[in-house]
Amino acid sequence: MSSAVEPGRVLVEISEGIGTIRFHHPKSNSLPGVLLQRLAAEVTALGADGEVRVIVIRSDGTGPFCGGASFQELQAIQSAEQGTNFFMGFARLILAMIRCPKFVITRVHGKAVGGGVGVVAASDYAIAGPGAAIKLSELAIGIGPFVVGPVIEWKLGHSALTTLGVNATEWRDAEWAREKGLYSEVLSTVDEVDSAVQTLATRLAASSPEAMAQMKQIFWQGTEQWETLLPERAAMSGRLVLSDFAQQAISGR
Repeated sequence: MSSAVEPGRVLVEISEGIGTIRFHHPKSNSLPGVLLQRLAAEVTALGADGEVRVIVIRSDGTGPFCGGASFQELQAIQSAEQGTNFFMGFARLILAMIRCPKFVITRVHGKAVGGGVGVVAASDYAIAGPGAAIKLSELAIGIGPFVVGPVIEWKLGHSALTTLGVNATEWRDAEWAREKGLYSEVLSTVDEVDSAVQTLATRLAASSPEAMAQMKQIFWQGTEQWETLLPERAAMSGRLVLSDFAQQAISGR
C-alpha cells in the first residue's frame, strides 16, 4: 500500500464504565486499512477491560458518519493478496464488534456508505440523526458488498440487502433505515442523539455484565461460521478490485 495514504486517527476514552471509541479521517471519515485495524484492536481491548461495561463508537465532525473504504487505498492495491488483506480489515472489525462480550452502541450523526453501513449493522444498538442516510455503493465501483453483506442481511433482512446492493447509487434516508432495523432510534437533532447515547450508555454501565454478555451471545447466535465466510468474501472483493472496471470507476471518484 502507498505510504501516502492518510491513516486517520482513533481516540479512546474510558469514563464511568463507558468506553468511547472516536475515529476520524479527513476524507469523509473513510476507513483505510490502518484505521480499520486500530478500530478492531480497540474494540477487542475494551471488551477485555474490566473497567468497561459498554462501548460507544462514534466519528468526529459534522459531515458523514463514515464514507466507507478509502478510495486512495483501493487505488493503491496491486495484487489479489493486497486486496484481500484490505477487505479483511472490515471483516476483522465486524467480527470484533459482534464477538465482543459487551454491548456496542453506535452514534450515527451523518451519512454512512458501504463499509460504514456494515459497521453500524455490527453494533447492538444504533442511534441516528435525521441526516443519517445510507447507501451501499460497492456495485457502482465494480465490486459488491460482499464482506458487509452478511451482517447487513442479519440486521436488515435479505430484501433490504438486495435493495441496497442492487440500487447502489440511491440514498435511503434515516427513517427507511430505522424501519428496516438498522437504527434503533432516529432523533431530530444531533444534540438529541448525543443525549440519548449518553443516557443509554450510562444505564447499561450500571447493568449486569454477565446478563449483557449472555444476551450478546444470543443476539449473534447463528453467525459462528462468519470466521470462515467473511475471509472468503474479502477474497472476492480483493480480486474484483483489480479489474479494469473497478480501477477506472475508483479513479474517477
